[in-house]
Amino acid sequence: MSEERCTTFCPRIIGESKNLEMVLDRANRVAPTDCTVLITGETGTGKELMARFIHGHSRRKRKPFVAVNCAAMSKDLLESELFGHVQGAFTTALRNREGRFEAADGGTIFLDEIGEMPLDLQAKLLRVLQFKEFSAVGESKVRRVDVRVVAATNTDLVQMVRDGTFRQDLFYRLNVVRLQLPALRERKDDIELLVHHFMKKAGEQYGRQVEELCPCAMRRLTAHSWPGNIRELENAIEHAVVMGMGERIEEADLPTLDSLSEDELVDFMRPLSDDGIDLQTVLRQIEAQYIQQALDQTSGNKNQAANLLGLNRTTLVEKLKRGLLQPVSTAV
Repeated sequence: MSEERCTTFCPRIIGESKNLEMVLDRANRVAPTDCTVLITGETGTGKELMARFIHGHSRRKRKPFVAVNCAAMSKDLLESELFGHVQGAFTTALRNREGRFEAADGGTIFLDEIGEMPLDLQAKLLRVLQFKEFSAVGESKVRRVDVRVVAATNTDLVQMVRDGTFRQDLFYRLNVVRLQLPALRERKDDIELLVHHFMKKAGEQYGRQVEELCPCAMRRLTAHSWPGNIRELENAIEHAVVMGMGERIEEADLPTLDSLSEDELVDFMRPLSDDGIDLQTVLRQIEAQYIQQALDQTSGNKNQAANLLGLNRTTLVEKLKRGLLQPVSTAV
């Protein structure tokens, strides 16, 4: 399919690659149920979009869809955000406040970056999943809700369970059905479809009439490895639409694409001289550059950076401890 057509409550998911088709087939099968779903994939692959797709194809589609980013708040703030609080529960609790679970009653709550949730709060979430009940911060009264939970992560929860940073029982509760979203580099056949979709979207947003993309620009886009995935591609096309002067996007209109694809790596390599090179030093420099890019792209979040690089978080931390970034930057 080139485009998944949905109700007004459901977004479109664009693509026709086999990798995406397989995920959409599973999503369509699980959506009508109340089954808990865990969506995994790299940053920028569209995990919230998939959660909204599931909600839009469920019996709950006319009820609220509530999204919460578990990495955006401290433990105390996150607990209050999810479960609400009563007046006087803490210094700044000047009145009762409804939590996001109550706001989502009858509908779906989407817990993004679930791997960032503190352990003690994980226990409270587990109880909601098991018994559909919780208590607001500062009260003993038990409240009940009818909410479907869809969670997402770009971290390796299995490794986190081994490391003792994520509860095994909660993992099993969340991982009833898992949808692994493919990275954009794994579905490059979809890039052209996505480019034209984002061209139209940006054109409407900025009042520009952009009809086509020059072949050189398209080759540049399809050669890129897209570590930021669909979100990075959308930003690149938005940049090109804004900066372009006519109805066609030229290669010069594209932003600088920092990471190196396999094709671009050939240009990055220096010719081997008769004196040879220190291969280990060169490899360390390349590795350091990619690590720095991953950290910059994720605002220093080591879990997300490790995921972009295909590493365990502990491996990345060890590399940073060894001062791997010294050739590039002293910032960690």
